[in-house]
Amino acid sequence: MHSSYQAIVVGTSAGGFNASQALLSGLAADLNAAVIVVQHLPKQANDSMISLLNEVSQLPVKEAEEKEPIRPGIVYLCPPDYHLLIEADRTFALSADPKVNYSRPSIDVLFESAAEVYRARLVGVVLTGANADGSAGLKIIKQYGGLAIVQDPGDAAYPEMPQAALDAVEVDTILPLAKIAGKLNSLIVATGKDHE
Repeated sequence: MHSSYQAIVVGTSAGGFNASQALLSGLAADLNAAVIVVQHLPKQANDSMISLLNEVSQLPVKEAEEKEPIRPGIVYLCPPDYHLLIEADRTFALSADPKVNYSRPSIDVLFESAAEVYRARLVGVVLTGANADGSAGLKIIKQYGGLAIVQDPGDAAYPEMPQAALDAVEVDTILPLAKIAGKLNSLIVATGKDHE
């Protein structure tokens, strides 16, 4: 069993809060990878969202901060109104550059920067959403040898975003939302994470 995946990047837009709750609630407490989520959100939404996600997630959920080192076993949420990028030294960078696909944060921006850093050790996940953000980034994850998982559009609250990803990318796995966390758990076998 190949468990060398080090990071999971998740992109979601319309309908995404419920999708994020469902996904995070299913992730194993000993998941030995960082989980980085970009969700298109209004500016003031994050704090309440983080506390709600912490109630359902066995992994700690926090907002990603500038220059913060990325660690396994933590769920990072992109702050509203910033692009989130991953630097070569595996820290976060926040950018107020113009919107991409009408969005800031943009899923593509995160996925592309993560692909360059984690290469074949990255899993990209595209969930419900009403635009095409994420498909270009998912394509780059595949080009670098990473794994692409897309929510079944027929199962998504808003099928446009997963469908756009499927149209653009030869993905590895298409699953209903309820099965994605289990798939991630099985891909990323716990490797005796140190107790903090």
